Amino acid sequence: MRSIFRLIDRAAPSDRPILIQGESGTGKELVARALHRQSPRADRPLVIVNCAALPEQLLESELFGHEKGAFTGATVTKSGLFEIADEATLFIDEIGEMQPAMQAKLLRVLEDGSMQRVGSLRERRINVRVITATNRNLAEEVRANRFREDLYYRINTMTIDLPPLRERRGDIRLFVDKFLGPGWEIATEAMEKLERFHWPGNVRQLINVIERAKILADDQSIMASDLPPELDAPAVGSSQPVPSDGSSSDDLQSLQKSKIVDVLDRVGGNKTRAARLLGITRRSLYRLLERYELDDKPTDVNIRADQ
Repeated sequence: MRSIFRLIDRAAPSDRPILIQGESGTGKELVARALHRQSPRADRPLVIVNCAALPEQLLESELFGHEKGAFTGATVTKSGLFEIADEATLFIDEIGEMQPAMQAKLLRVLEDGSMQRVGSLRERRINVRVITATNRNLAEEVRANRFREDLYYRINTMTIDLPPLRERRGDIRLFVDKFLGPGWEIATEAMEKLERFHWPGNVRQLINVIERAKILADDQSIMASDLPPELDAPAVGSSQPVPSDGSSSDDLQSLQKSKIVDVLDRVGGNKTRAARLLGITRRSLYRLLERYELDDKPTDVNIRADQ
């Protein structure tokens, strides 16, 4: 994280595009805000748009604006976020979700600083510093022809990769102290559970867990019983050690299988929720279901076909 802080300090004064990559919940928007706050444009607003939250037509209208009558429902002329962010910073979150047609339009703006509102023939010149973020590996998306190569090289003059919380467990206690706040205590057993957990939702999930525990706690003291039950779920995707007493590892595999069945039963067969509770990816869960022949098993768990 110290190396990331140094990158932010170096990159912030520049006007060049920055790409922030990392899993959901790692703090990509916080990095974008830090870059803007330390830039020469800090006295202007940071304008934010999330590509995953908007359908393609609406995203185009949000970014570029539209003229009155440009499409059904366009009852007034509207400025787009690029115009609003003129002389400021535009943060485009989840750019990996952007459709190819929109990628081409964004590339043009980045190349020559010109844009057109939807339904207009007039070109407008803008001066915007663009910061983008994604939870996808864009290099792999380029190789799979899902993301334009020329746009990829245009937006990542510098890339900042945020590590997941499971790779920086030493920071967990610091986060707990910060988000508990003054006057709060946490029991040793509860802290150990937080430090052992896999944190698929990263820092965002940790914050939610702490806020939940503060609601349930007595006398401003967090106990292990105040933490949600999913923190007891093992990281089933990780390798299991062979027992030192010489017993077969089949016992461990049986426990792992039982845990998966139990979690799937609790969530009604929803594999996405089950993977989240188990602290693994959905793909890892599918591999484990196949290994233990649970993917089509009708007993114990009713797994819906569309999950």
